[in-house]
Amino acid sequence: MKLNRIMIAAPKSGSGKTTITCALLKALKNRGEQVVSYKCGPDYIDPMFHEQVIGIPSKNLDTFFTGEDVTRELFLKNRTEKDFVVMEGVMGLFDGLGGVREEGSSYHLAKVTETPIVLVIDAKGMGRSVIPMIAGFLAYDEERIIRGIILNKMSKSYYEIIKPLIEDELKVRVFGYFPEQKEIQIESRHLGLVMPNELADIQKQLQTVSEELEKNVDVDAIKHIAEQAKEVLITHKKMSKDSCFEDKESGRPVIAVAKDEVFCFYYEDNLLMLQEKGAEITYFSPLHDTKLPDNCDALLIGGGYPELYVNELSRNVSMRNAMKQAFEKGMPIVAECGGFMYLHDTIIDKDGVSHAMVGVVPETCGYKGKLVRFGYIEIKEKQRCFLPEGEVIKGHEFHYYDSTDNGESCIATKPTTGREYPCVIAGESFWLGFPHLYYPSNPFFVESFVKNAEEYKKRKEPA
Repeated sequence: MKLNRIMIAAPKSGSGKTTITCALLKALKNRGEQVVSYKCGPDYIDPMFHEQVIGIPSKNLDTFFTGEDVTRELFLKNRTEKDFVVMEGVMGLFDGLGGVREEGSSYHLAKVTETPIVLVIDAKGMGRSVIPMIAGFLAYDEERIIRGIILNKMSKSYYEIIKPLIEDELKVRVFGYFPEQKEIQIESRHLGLVMPNELADIQKQLQTVSEELEKNVDVDAIKHIAEQAKEVLITHKKMSKDSCFEDKESGRPVIAVAKDEVFCFYYEDNLLMLQEKGAEITYFSPLHDTKLPDNCDALLIGGGYPELYVNELSRNVSMRNAMKQAFEKGMPIVAECGGFMYLHDTIIDKDGVSHAMVGVVPETCGYKGKLVRFGYIEIKEKQRCFLPEGEVIKGHEFHYYDSTDNGESCIATKPTTGREYPCVIAGESFWLGFPHLYYPSNPFFVESFVKNAEEYKKRKEPA
């Protein structure tokens, strides 16, 4: 497939790539382009922000999770040649797994998808020293896919001086500059959480940065580079989309997915894979609804912000009871991070106040005042529940709360150091823990979940 595409990357975090990416997405949308975005790495926030605020399709890609071939397939999934793709990198361009390996890096994703890169340089406080910095990145680019530069936090007067020097000495295109704008807060939003009263102001800021980009950056030249990107080919057998249960006459099992202001961390490809493997998806809100969806056969409770809504979640006694009763009846449940917290007896907030939760997990979650666990992991079950014996599913952790019992059913391994620790409370039909899972890294997990839902559906229906 021939897709017009570009990646916005940077030498380090905090260089302004999020602002530039959002400005470019908004500018392209304003021009009438059918724009879609991708975020490199296990980041729920930016895709959610792009969808909610800019109003465009957005999802994650990660070469650590899915390797090269499957990543290419996921990149092309549900795309058409009318789409204009903008990728946003993660951290520094070459910062992959553990900060040292290529896989998981922005550069590896760009290389795998043959996507041209525009490098955003934070030039504040720099003069001619910006030239050797750019030269180093160009020299390290073995694939020659860095196609241009944007200089961030630079004045117009100095830009006019330094631009010809960079282009003359390094033979690389400088597309433009972006002046420092301290009043713009796109980079520092709270976990991407956008409340209705914030939306109008953020959209106004986005319009401002897109107009600034159009004024100071050659967007036409960036489009031209994107249009030169090569066709992307898939060289392996595609992932199966067949249903994983045999009795299709009985109808598809229904997996109820918790989705609201609290539980909102979901990978698009995770939900698509559940449907491809035979499930029907319906959504409900543990915050606002008083009961589970009628005829649901399993529950998926993703991550999010339960700590911000502990009072409201605790007061919804009807939903808490419904969820506990469903678990006691054997309804399959998968809960990740925030969903795992919600299933505890209690959550103790930052002020030390205890709040009653669902009670499926007879333990307590509390705020630890620091990041408890962070980064990529590979997870293997001690006894087979959702995975084939000896196989792993990949995921990541990022949480400041911790449980008095994180589970002993699985072993999590850090891929760069080999450090191991126990995690997850799992059984034949439930998987509850802090790790966020990426289902395409092991589709068998999804097959097991959907089969459990189908078996529950058969058990509860009259003969």
